[in-house]
Amino acid sequence: MEEQFWQSRWEEGRIAFHEAVPNRCLTQHLPDFSLRTGSQIFVPLCGKSVDLDWLLRQGHNVAGVEFNQGAVEAVFERMALTPTIWENKGVRRFQSGRLTLWQGDLFALKAADIPKVDLIYDRAALVALPAEMRTRYGQHLVELSASAPHLLVSYTYDQSQMEGPPFSVSKSEIEAIYQDTHSLAELSRSAITGPLATRCSGGEHVWKLTPK
Repeated sequence: MEEQFWQSRWEEGRIAFHEAVPNRCLTQHLPDFSLRTGSQIFVPLCGKSVDLDWLLRQGHNVAGVEFNQGAVEAVFERMALTPTIWENKGVRRFQSGRLTLWQGDLFALKAADIPKVDLIYDRAALVALPAEMRTRYGQHLVELSASAPHLLVSYTYDQSQMEGPPFSVSKSEIEAIYQDTHSLAELSRSAITGPLATRCSGGEHVWKLTPK
């Protein structure tokens, strides 16, 4: 991944992708997965998302990975938690109770590094990656999670309206990335809203990826 690009975004405060309240796609559609209390949810490129707090309040165990150390530290500070920190091969693990965050490159994580995953929640990861990285990303998630279900949020819009990220990612591309491991069902679609709507017009889609 282009680490310097994302580190620069954090340093410059260009983090419009960060939301002040839990994402409505998550709160509306998590029940569609019928998770048991205490399930393990993995959030790639999690930033300092308040979705992490919300998932913990639902009684789940939460793990995430994020390039920026300041974002990781902000999550624990917000929750008044003091994490235990380990470092392994350039990836730092911050852990307190049911929350575990890795600071570093997602691709440096191995399946043995993380607990068994019951659900991947991808709101801002796949759509943040350029096209040439998306298949590798999807394959890596499958390897990390043993083909766990996904709650995935994506956008479709005329890419000439803006360069991205977030990028426009079509249904056919998502199907191609996960064709060997998951079936795809659209849970909902709506018009793009919020800050992103000032940059482009199009659709926001919520997908359920179910292991085959």
